[in-house]
Amino acid sequence: MVPTIFAPATAPGRGGVAIVRVSGPLAGTALTALTARPLPAPRMAAFVRMTVPESGEFLDQGLVLWFPAPHSFTGEDVAEFHVHGGRAVISGVIDALASLPGLRIAEPGEFSRRGFENGKFDLTAAEAIADLVDADTAAQRRQALRQMEGELGRLYDGWRHRLTRALAHLEADIDFPDEDLPEGVGVMVRPELETMAGEIASHLNDNRRGERLRDGIHIAILGAPNAGKSSLLNVLARREAAIVSERAGTTRDVVEVHLDLGGFPVVLADTAGLREAADEIESEGIRRALDRAANADLKLAVFDATALPELDAQTIAVVDDQTLVVLNKVDSASGGMIQQIVGQQTMPVSARTGEGLADLLQALTDAVRTRFEAPGVPALTRARHRGALEECAASLQRAMTADLPELAAEDVRLASRALGRITGRVDVEDLLDVIFRDFCIGK
Repeated sequence: MVPTIFAPATAPGRGGVAIVRVSGPLAGTALTALTARPLPAPRMAAFVRMTVPESGEFLDQGLVLWFPAPHSFTGEDVAEFHVHGGRAVISGVIDALASLPGLRIAEPGEFSRRGFENGKFDLTAAEAIADLVDADTAAQRRQALRQMEGELGRLYDGWRHRLTRALAHLEADIDFPDEDLPEGVGVMVRPELETMAGEIASHLNDNRRGERLRDGIHIAILGAPNAGKSSLLNVLARREAAIVSERAGTTRDVVEVHLDLGGFPVVLADTAGLREAADEIESEGIRRALDRAANADLKLAVFDATALPELDAQTIAVVDDQTLVVLNKVDSASGGMIQQIVGQQTMPVSARTGEGLADLLQALTDAVRTRFEAPGVPALTRARHRGALEECAASLQRAMTADLPELAAEDVRLASRALGRITGRVDVEDLLDVIFRDFCIGK
């Protein structure tokens, strides 16, 4: 028999209300055992007194809900205890449930895994549930909700159904050559395969937008020593994240802070000053700064406005169309400002007085939104999806160039199977432990 599982469904610690969830064939038994009352009406909250089944010790009074299968999150019978959020209350309810035969504590992600196995949602939606729990910004929340509602799964299932039809035509051409079939049935599917290959290639060529939203958009602050990079980082982070000193070369390693920038998750990195290194430690810091510049989604190139019209050659070298150019220390500058550097408009600011910082924040927000805001098609969010889609695309390319219809059919079958692994339709048993083990307990 399928074991009945239970776990707190709310975060650990003290709170006003905590939820303990039970799922499995004995969920109803557990509910009646702790309340000494018949099951409440489905999906209707009931205010009850909860006690330890064996001793009758009073645990708490609160709400309980009953979700009979299959109309529940897991597709099984589910009971929920809504109790006061003190640690002792939660512990008492957990201990009482653990004392009942046939019940055990849930593994991380086990509730969601049961929902997937019982057909309540596909793997992309299950992964979106984990992303929604971890979402820190509005953009992450919107992306996770779109995926949880099935947008990504419907896109992949649509491609898979089209491949299934193409495969049926190819196999009919192979298996029934003497039947009265339209001439060249196998050749007729090639335009559909070409169209699908183009759609998948376009989906893959997204600058890893969805993955960036999940993990954070990387912005590197670059510039010469004493250009004010660390001061700028501290002002944008609104805390003293980096050491600020008049001594050149204070920053030797990359200093990161995480920001919510207009609803987008951003990892802002202060880097070592770009110059000829004085020692091997500074040389390593500069190497890391250049490496961060090469891998950043956006860059802030910071120039010292008090040094104008002189411009730092090492900083100029990192300016491109993914760069916002900042002229810092304008409050102390005596000369005129330069309007453009390497074709990029300059932004005068002062990290000390705050002058121009509102405009800089708005420009950064606009740049992030332009590059990463979701268009109509749902975005790829995980490396697992990308790998399967790349495998699918490679199989389609082979199918379109195959000399024999049997080879084309096999490659179309492999392409369909790769798509099925994303949503969990086929051959995913070995992936389930990996996917669900990072979920929180109780979800």
